[in-house]
Amino acid sequence: MSAKLKQLEELLRPIVEGLGYEFWGIEFRSQGHHSLLRIFIDDAENGIGIEDCEKVSRQASGVMDVEDPIQTEYTLEVSSPGMDRPLFRLEQYEAFAGHQVQIKLRMAFEGRRKFQGLIKGIEGEDVVVVVDDHEYLLPFDSIEKANIVPVFE
Repeated sequence: MSAKLKQLEELLRPIVEGLGYEFWGIEFRSQGHHSLLRIFIDDAENGIGIEDCEKVSRQASGVMDVEDPIQTEYTLEVSSPGMDRPLFRLEQYEAFAGHQVQIKLRMAFEGRRKFQGLIKGIEGEDVVVVVDDHEYLLPFDSIEKANIVPVFE
């Protein structure tokens, strides 16, 4: 996790949790003079509605205005993780063992950067993914992005 993401998480996590939601994760995309800050919130019992996102957005926006951790213009979005939820922490991979996942690595591992397969679990700091009957131990620190693949029945 970059220093900027860590700083933003330390600032925003207490706000989200103080409002009674689970802080699922955060994305920050610096795009020149206009960036995007996306906060993912969850509520396992009740789900997330637009009112929940608005409530967190108002509180987060106030704190961001006061603390001013992003020096350029940015858009603040608050969202539920959705069905194709992104995974940010090692324990999230463990919780979603048995689910299909798409993973993109920062650098190639065994000749490839993209993997889609079944999360088997975690071993130490590695995510264990089964792709076409082959088991990969992907170093957590090398994962750029990962999303659960939704299943529609």
